[in-house]
Amino acid sequence: MTGPYVAAALFCERVLQEGDGVLSAIRIVDQQVLHLIGANVPGDMPPAMLNTTLLIALKAGQTRGRYAVRIAPEAPSGEGMPPVDFAVNFMGGDGEQGINLVVPMQMQVAQEGLYWFDVVWVDPKVDPEAGALLTRVPLRVVYQPVATS
Repeated sequence: MTGPYVAAALFCERVLQEGDGVLSAIRIVDQQVLHLIGANVPGDMPPAMLNTTLLIALKAGQTRGRYAVRIAPEAPSGEGMPPVDFAVNFMGGDGEQGINLVVPMQMQVAQEGLYWFDVVWVDPKVDPEAGALLTRVPLRVVYQPVATS
């Protein structure tokens, strides 16, 4: 493959884009701690909503045209979660042209442990179901119950 190339793939609290187009990833994280406080908190993690942002920055290399980037999550159990595709278009340049995907994520998690998010390059002209793995981004979910009296 002669592109695209991964410049960055990470989770953060939010992404700022300044007027000149420069991005800033704020509070880069690889772990989310879910606290549950109360008199009768369960020992095992109940389902919870997770809010985070996934930033994927790609450089074209020799890639030109319309493609898709698929984000395919995997739960700690190894079970695949529903993937999401994002259309991208590399229009030209000398290979340094980039595409930044800023993906606000709100997802329900039901398991404590390590979640993986595969970043897959999909060429719909070849096979819209298959793709090439560009990278994997980890996110650990930690449950911390706090019992009060």
